[in-house]
Amino acid sequence: MTSFRLYLLGLLALFGAYVALEYYRPKPIDWRPTLSSADRIPYGTYALYNVLPQLLGTDEVTSVRLPIYNQFFDSDEPEEAEAADDSVATASLRDSTTLAAPDSVAADSGARAAAAPAAPEQEQEQEEAAPESAPNLPQQPTTYLFVNNSFSLSRLEKPTLLQFIEAGNDVFIAAESFDSTLTNALGFWVTDTDSAVVPTSLRTPDSVRVQFVNPGLGPAALRLPAGAATGRLAVQAGRAGTTLATDEQGRAVLVRLDRGRGHAYVCTVPLAFANYFVLPPRQRQFALAALSYLPTGRPVWWDEYQKQGRLGDQSVLRVLLAHESLRIAYYLLWATAVLFIFIEARRRQRIIPMLRPLPNTTLLFTRTVAGLYQQGRNHQRIAEKKVALFLDYLRTRFQEPAPDLADEAFRERLSQKAGLPRPRVEELVRLINFARTAPTVTDQELLKLSRAIHDFKREST
Repeated sequence: MTSFRLYLLGLLALFGAYVALEYYRPKPIDWRPTLSSADRIPYGTYALYNVLPQLLGTDEVTSVRLPIYNQFFDSDEPEEAEAADDSVATASLRDSTTLAAPDSVAADSGARAAAAPAAPEQEQEQEEAAPESAPNLPQQPTTYLFVNNSFSLSRLEKPTLLQFIEAGNDVFIAAESFDSTLTNALGFWVTDTDSAVVPTSLRTPDSVRVQFVNPGLGPAALRLPAGAATGRLAVQAGRAGTTLATDEQGRAVLVRLDRGRGHAYVCTVPLAFANYFVLPPRQRQFALAALSYLPTGRPVWWDEYQKQGRLGDQSVLRVLLAHESLRIAYYLLWATAVLFIFIEARRRQRIIPMLRPLPNTTLLFTRTVAGLYQQGRNHQRIAEKKVALFLDYLRTRFQEPAPDLADEAFRERLSQKAGLPRPRVEELVRLINFARTAPTVTDQELLKLSRAIHDFKREST
């Protein structure tokens, strides 16, 4: 049992050491491009979100967790709008590139698209109908920021966003892919450098260097992995737009599109606004210079809906926890389950085994000792012990402190106290003296002595 406990303690010690090692060892770096303001990983936007008040000169930076439609209307977006999203052409959407590290090399060489869109008069753009009621636009000019891996609009969000821009507000959208709803509405298209028709001389197999057109911005160039800058922008003919930043081949990566009294800024390198490229002093200049085109002193809305969804959407129990009665029932269910497990475990405890009392082996011990004496065929020592026990019996039974069988007066006194004739006492004394003096005692002699002592005890009064 002791060795088993030692093995058990050893296993517990090893398990505790393993748990401690896993808990305290450095966690691996998460390179997922989440671009969320709550993430401090390399490709999160925690640093940029916290520097926006100082950069844009405002104290009103709000994280928005609602769709664009709900941001301007009190009611939820109708279900038919969501159904219409599935019918919108999404040919221009491309999957976001997942980066393993900032120094990673793109799997395939990029290429430039050669096809150009048709003229605006030949496009016959299908504008969706505006909402029945006018959106609740902000009272003062506002800036709406989107930094996502991809950007898409529903059927009712498109006219709402356009009215927001035309009213004198600014929208900044940084994404790697855009749906055709936005590109047709603002008048631009995105070309992919992964196209196979790009000449070999224009390919960038390792990295891409992006820089601003305005030389007055200073050294605001940034070198990105090739997989992080695969999209290039082009403004459709007849649309008011300005190229603000390009790559080394002069292809636009940041443009400003004018619509009404407002502006829409579109950028295809959203990772330039991630923590990895904002925190280092030499790399942050591109992101800061790009946002410097936005007006200062305005309220800023930072969109998190397209990255995290609605507030509380992550919980699968949000319906239960949203209503007090369901929430109480849920907690009662857990409390009842824990109580049931506790009571059931106590009821099914291991049965306490019954311990049998230790047997009385005195008789067995006596028989064993007697068997040892019998092996020698000499019962002298047994006879001596019987005589010693008999003399002790006389001391306790008849109050004779020093019984002397050779004393005549003692034998007479013993006959009177026992109520037996004197000859019986003399015969018993003779047998005792023989057992004391004889060199050997046979079975018959020992049996005769034992019977005489037994009869004396039984017949004495």
